[in-house]
Amino acid sequence: MQNLFTRRFALSLAMAAVLAGCSKSEAPAAAASGTPAASADKVMVVATNAAFAPFESLSSSGEVEGFDADVIKAVANKAGFQIRFVNTPWEGIFNTLNSGESDLVMSAVTITDVRKDSMDFSEPYFDAVQLIAVPQNSTVASLEDIKTLAIGVQNGTTGDEVVSKLVGKTNPNIKRFESMPLALKELEAGGLQAVVGDNGVVKHYLQNNSGSKFKLVSDQSFTPERYGIVVKKGNAELLKKVNDGLSGIRQDGSYDTIYTKWFGAPEAAPAAAASAPVAEAASSAASAASN
Repeated sequence: MQNLFTRRFALSLAMAAVLAGCSKSEAPAAAASGTPAASADKVMVVATNAAFAPFESLSSSGEVEGFDADVIKAVANKAGFQIRFVNTPWEGIFNTLNSGESDLVMSAVTITDVRKDSMDFSEPYFDAVQLIAVPQNSTVASLEDIKTLAIGVQNGTTGDEVVSKLVGKTNPNIKRFESMPLALKELEAGGLQAVVGDNGVVKHYLQNNSGSKFKLVSDQSFTPERYGIVVKKGNAELLKKVNDGLSGIRQDGSYDTIYTKWFGAPEAAPAAAASAPVAEAASSAASAASN
């Protein structure tokens, strides 16, 4: 009996030692997964709709390039975080923030009060304005003149909002496209009589499609717009990093260098403005593509 008791006691001690060993090995692993170092090394995913040259488009090798791409790269470098671009359809691009698929949206996004309700914006980094593209022989001279025409817009953009306000959101004369180049191609083919879109994208298309016989019409009713970098509502930590990075690249001249690369030297340095470049300086070269 004593030998049996001794063997059972020894076996109990051995099992206790094994269990103690397991708990020691598991606890550090759980702690390590939540260390600050892990989050600090996170690569921030930047959702962008790469169909807005010269702001964002895909290179021949499939890489995201453009003014916005260079700006966010410089901001991330200055603020001390890494980024990875994901080319994302414009429709639903902001949903990727709440779903966790992206950390930032950088896609020539116009800052609006409505959008501020559901997302947070950085300080403005660019000014823009809408333009009307029409055939060269068109008599259109103002926004009012296109009310009865077949009008192309990019779905969900501020151009879409302008035209919807003019003729009604469900008006069959509005033709919505996934990208501005598609709308302009349809105008070129004769399927539309006017296109309303952001000046940067429209001007860039004309500059790179010399056969396009369009003219551009401005209207005093068009409200100047500003672009911002978007983060999830309430992500104050990331927003501060982005704003610090923007401030840094303005101060060290990086912003001016990027601006000149894509639009030429501005009439007035865009960094001189308190929070965004001067609209007239932007429009002198190829200006802005706002969504």
